[in-house]
Amino acid sequence: MKMDMSQYLDVFLEESKEHLGSLNHKLLDLEKNTDDISALNEIFRAAHTLKGMSSTMGFEDLADLTHHMENVLTDLKEGMLAVDSSVVDILFQCFDRMQLLIDQIESTNSGKMDNSDLVAVLENINTGKSEAASISDNASKEAEENSSSAGVNFVDDNSFDFNQYDITVLKEAISRGFRIYYIIIEVDKGCLMKAVRAFMVFRALEEDSEIIKAVPPAQEIEDGAFEGEFELFITSQVNLPDIENRLSNISEVRVKEIREIDLSSITARKVSIAASTKAAGINNKLEQLQPKKTQKSKQTVRVDIDRLDNLMNLVGELVMHKGRLEQIGANNKIGELNETIEQIDRISTDLQAVVMKVRMVPIEQVFNRFPRMVRDLAKDLKKDVEFLIEGKETELDRTVIDEIGDPLVHLLRNAIDHGLESPQIREQNGKPQQGTLILRARHEGNNVYIEVEDDGAGINTARVLEKAVEKGIIDSREAEQMSQEEAIELLFSSGFSTAQSISDLSGRGVGLDVVKSKIESLSGEIFVDSTLGKGTKFRIKLPLTLAIIQALMIAVRDEIYAVPLSSVDETTLINKNDIKMVQNQEVIMLRGTVLPLFRLKSLLSIPGNDSEEQEMYVVVVRKAEKQIGLVVDTLIGQQEIVIKSLGKILSGIPGLAGAIVAGDGNVRLILDIVTLF
Repeated sequence: MKMDMSQYLDVFLEESKEHLGSLNHKLLDLEKNTDDISALNEIFRAAHTLKGMSSTMGFEDLADLTHHMENVLTDLKEGMLAVDSSVVDILFQCFDRMQLLIDQIESTNSGKMDNSDLVAVLENINTGKSEAASISDNASKEAEENSSSAGVNFVDDNSFDFNQYDITVLKEAISRGFRIYYIIIEVDKGCLMKAVRAFMVFRALEEDSEIIKAVPPAQEIEDGAFEGEFELFITSQVNLPDIENRLSNISEVRVKEIREIDLSSITARKVSIAASTKAAGINNKLEQLQPKKTQKSKQTVRVDIDRLDNLMNLVGELVMHKGRLEQIGANNKIGELNETIEQIDRISTDLQAVVMKVRMVPIEQVFNRFPRMVRDLAKDLKKDVEFLIEGKETELDRTVIDEIGDPLVHLLRNAIDHGLESPQIREQNGKPQQGTLILRARHEGNNVYIEVEDDGAGINTARVLEKAVEKGIIDSREAEQMSQEEAIELLFSSGFSTAQSISDLSGRGVGLDVVKSKIESLSGEIFVDSTLGKGTKFRIKLPLTLAIIQALMIAVRDEIYAVPLSSVDETTLINKNDIKMVQNQEVIMLRGTVLPLFRLKSLLSIPGNDSEEQEMYVVVVRKAEKQIGLVVDTLIGQQEIVIKSLGKILSGIPGLAGAIVAGDGNVRLILDIVTLF
């Protein structure tokens, strides 16, 4: 009877994506440093685990691809094959295909895909392996001189093929206090799941031991392709009886033979290029076997995103009704109710903080997508790019994380295509041939700043203005009066591009305007700093969360509005006589700075009768480096608000970000200062 594995599909997909992420990251590390043994080991582990998981789930095409990939990785580990750019490129192709398969499994539940093209490449990739592994007579003699035949040979000399690298590793292991064990495992003849039993044996050993050799090879054992028994050669610091006892507890498995081996009984049969591996690499391999310091383990639980969203909505409702209770308490002056409200306020604040932390995820989840993309783009454009990531541990609300990826893709592609020059041009300009591209994130108050910085050519504002006039965005007279900052702002105009020709990367008029729209939809802002010939920096300012925020409540005529506190610089009370007219615009002098004034009742066309007061309140709000003053009738005070969407019909109205249900039960609108500008 075939087991139904569909119930484990979600877990399979989640863990597969984690292993793919690790695989991608370590492949990039390996490409930068071909001697990085730890990266190679991590790649092998990820591929090995993916193979076992996909085989168990019945996704044979994925299992077969990872099996052939694992063969190549084994040859790389044993030094039979050299790590070079062509090998890494093929491994990246395998990664892309695995990603496609996982996406297909997630969307259609089908893991069927023809991988014969890649499998053929993987099978042929190590055709030069035999040359690398061939033994010269001198090397063979040297190996035999280094090993004595005086010891008792417990192991059948035909079973194991040791190369000089293996012996070097074993010598290092013994010098560190490890023992060498030879084990024969016998599986019951009536066992229906040999592969599962073998996997359990491997897992039991790999907790604190290293499997050096296996007969038949480990891949065949885990596939169940063996007759009754298999042999293992391991290094461990655990006592022999403890290992035997651990293995004997696995059902349908018997330890037929287990004994300690004298290194002198082992001779090098085959010498590979790995025999010259640096001691640092060997130490790295053995480091994993060292006993770890006891640490308090962290326990985690996977939670469905919809449940977190529902929990956040419930907390939002609680905050809203807390405000309603405060209103009732204030109106009726009930002392006992006020005490209870204070307790509810404390509890709801703590609960809100906990839920917010649960929803926060490291921005690393987004950033990890980009090293591979930058590598491929730089290769296509024949540019030498050093890509640095800083602050990837910075945390953001999940809803923001989900949306920020696409804008960052645009900015990074833009930096590589437009910003960074070719190595030849950089050299002519006295710069290093290798350009630097930095992606960084940091917390600042209740906001997160994400920066994309390059040391490229910078923005040629003269060229920008010329293109803007050519496209009819501005006229030549406006172009002459524009400052550098205003010229740079034109980059965010719809359909604007300075590309000379249309390509896959640029010149189609889709880019920075889309970036700006997306960031503003997240209640964020984008700024640009650029110096011609030195480079460009794009800065994105985002709120930590989009669900519950602090706001300043204001009144205009008979309407009450909420202004997000993150946009408010200050509030002030002015006299009517302080207002001056400059080019038909009301302004006031605020600490030596000219501040433009706008009457909120006029901006929002609020109905009602005017009452000319001698004194009036002004809310000073900011967008990027610009400030304006909003004239309002009353300042009500600061309040914690729960943002509610306006729905599809009312979404996208300039100046409005959403609505709240106030403590008195009425709906109040939230002003969007960015679009109000």
